Amino acid sequence: MSRARTTQKIAFAALAAITLIVVAPIVLTILYIVFNGLGAISWEFLSQPPRHGMREGGIFPALVGTILLIAGAMLFSLPVGIFAAVYLVEYAQDNFFSRLIKLSIVNLSGIPSIIYGLFGFTVFVVFLRFGTCILSGALTLAIMSLPVIVTTTKEALEAVPRSFREISLSLGATKWQTVRYCVLPHALPGILTGTVLSLSRAAGETAPILFTVAAFYLPRLPRSVFDQVMALPYHLYVISTQVPNMPLPISFATGLVLVVLVFLMNLVSIVLRWHYRKKKQW
Repeated sequence: MSRARTTQKIAFAALAAITLIVVAPIVLTILYIVFNGLGAISWEFLSQPPRHGMREGGIFPALVGTILLIAGAMLFSLPVGIFAAVYLVEYAQDNFFSRLIKLSIVNLSGIPSIIYGLFGFTVFVVFLRFGTCILSGALTLAIMSLPVIVTTTKEALEAVPRSFREISLSLGATKWQTVRYCVLPHALPGILTGTVLSLSRAAGETAPILFTVAAFYLPRLPRSVFDQVMALPYHLYVISTQVPNMPLPISFATGLVLVVLVFLMNLVSIVLRWHYRKKKQW
C-alpha cells in the first residue's frame, strides 16, 4: 500500500512540475506585457485615433475594427456551424459520406490561418469582387472559426443523453421539436463555450485579415461593410515592425489591450457556461 502511495505522489509531483513548466512561461509573458504596457494605457489611448505616423494618439479605430470583425464572424459562423452540427448528429446517417465530412471538419481545424487568408482573398476579394473590406474579413474569419464551432457543437449535442430524445419522441413530438426543445437547450453551454473560444482565437489572428480587410493606417471609422478597417493584431504588427522609432510602451499597450480583449471573451464563455450548467438537472 505504501509503495502505491509513493508511486501516486511521484506521479502527482511530475504532473505538477509539467503544469508549472507549461503555465509559467505564459504567466511571465503576460506579466511582462502588463509591466511594460500598463503605463501607456489611458482614456485617450483607448478613445483617440493614432497620430504623427502612429507614434502618438490611440488605437480606437483598430479596437472598433476588431470588434466589428468579431461580430461579423459570429454572425456568419454561428448559425451555419450550429445547423451543420445538428444535421450531422441528429439527421445524417452513419455512412461513408457522413464520416468523410466529420473527418474533413477535424482536419480543417488544423489548417494554418495563412491558408484561410489566401482562400478569403481569392474567393471574396478577387472572385466575388467584394474588395478588401469588413465583409471579406468577417467571412474569412467565419470560415476559419467554423470547424471549431461545428466540432464543439457536435460534441455538446452528443453529450445529451439519448433518453431525452426517446422520451420526447414517445410523447408525440416531431424530430425538430425534440432537437429544438430537448436537445439544444441542454447542449447550449458547450455550444457557447466553443463559439466564444473559436472567435477569441480569430480575434488574435493577423494572416486572415492581412489579405482581406486590414488597413495600414486608417484613422477614420468605417461607414459600411465594404470599407477597410484597422485591426488590433495587424496594427500591433505594423507598429512593432514597420514604424521606425516607435515608442515601446505603445506597442506593449496595444498588445495588452488585445490580450485583455481575448481574456474578456474567454471570461464571457466561462460565465455563460456556468450560468447554463446550473440549470441542468442531470
